[in-house]
Amino acid sequence: MPTGRRARAVAGACAGNLIEWYDFFIYAYTAIYFSSSFFPTDDSASQLLASAGVLAVGYFMRPLGGWLFGWIADTRGRKSSMILSVSMMCAGSLMIACLPTHATIGIGAPILLLVARLVQGLSIGGEYGAGATYLSEIATKGRRGFYSSFQYFTLIAGQLVALTVLLILQSLLPVVELKAWGWRVPFLIGAALAIAVLYLRRTMQETASPEAMHREEAGSLAALWRHRRAVMLVVAFTMGGSLYFYVFTSYMQKLLINTAGMDATTTSIVMTVALATFMALQPIFGSLSDRIGIRNNMLLFTGLATLAVVPLLSALATVSNPYAAFALVMTALVIAAFYTPIAGTVKADLFPTEVRCLGVGLPYAIANAVFGGTAEFVALSFKNAGVESYFYYYVAAVVSVSLIGAVLMPDLRTRGYLDGLGAVAEIPSPQRSTRPGAPSL
Repeated sequence: MPTGRRARAVAGACAGNLIEWYDFFIYAYTAIYFSSSFFPTDDSASQLLASAGVLAVGYFMRPLGGWLFGWIADTRGRKSSMILSVSMMCAGSLMIACLPTHATIGIGAPILLLVARLVQGLSIGGEYGAGATYLSEIATKGRRGFYSSFQYFTLIAGQLVALTVLLILQSLLPVVELKAWGWRVPFLIGAALAIAVLYLRRTMQETASPEAMHREEAGSLAALWRHRRAVMLVVAFTMGGSLYFYVFTSYMQKLLINTAGMDATTTSIVMTVALATFMALQPIFGSLSDRIGIRNNMLLFTGLATLAVVPLLSALATVSNPYAAFALVMTALVIAAFYTPIAGTVKADLFPTEVRCLGVGLPYAIANAVFGGTAEFVALSFKNAGVESYFYYYVAAVVSVSLIGAVLMPDLRTRGYLDGLGAVAEIPSPQRSTRPGAPSL
């Protein structure tokens, strides 16, 4: 494929990814303003806990989205799956922007908010698998880490745009107006931008061959079971990777405000600059993986994260200087940068074409729902119980599972499906050599 055409295809995939994650994360960032409109109570912590619960429930739609959109992508094409997912995200955001409050329709308000989050959760569940697979397949050999990095580049860009919009609103509107109506504006912006992305995705080139899409095992759960070793690796990597990422990005806003006691506007500035720097690191660390190998990147991330997460969170809980807060957050995000650029390609390389989107999307969605989606809810629950520091050790324990997975993962440069022998499912032994076409366990 010509370079220009490949660049346009990457842009189409990434633009949609940016808008999907902007729409999804704007909920977390604006919850401090709209929670009282849907969950009226005198306790602000309880309001945040309720809104975090709705956020977590949205994550539990991801496994269904991972299965449904994975099946669509493996049998009907990556392009069709990604067009449908961004359409659903647009609908969910528009719904939230227009929702009446509890004062207007009572219990119906939080119920409708939950429905909108379920639609968005279904959409995100499908976006990740198709997007990760598409970028991995369209990349050239020796550059897959670099191309894959743009998935998290635009994911972080979505968060960054959400934070920037919030920062602008905070500078233009007083808190009382933000709580009254200002929080709706970011959701309207997201819905409008998603419509523009639909056009871009319609011009994307399909990467799955008609032969692969029409195989009997395409999108089959039974076929996926034959690659259960790869499934377990995806689950292990997602457990620690997603939890760590969400803790130091979306939840960090609440930790710095509610625990460390920093000003909301100052916190938004700190996180905006940190995320912009983190975003710029993605292609750099993606290219690094192309040189040293994905397995080494995973070992560096999981090893460093397991050791550093408790000291970092303990320091952030008591920080008062914004420059110190920025330094601590960036230390955590540099560690994450060993994982995020290759998070998609490391999973895609574990599966053959006919079940690749399903294999990436479904186990990722399950692990992400259980560990990533509940991050804020678990953290706030520990905080309300008066043992917030226990959460720090919980994160370290989950990341250590990812470390075990990284140790057990084969070298994908020789055994992966994108460039290697396609022998990930085999367990190597001294008496048995890997070879193309070897049967899966």
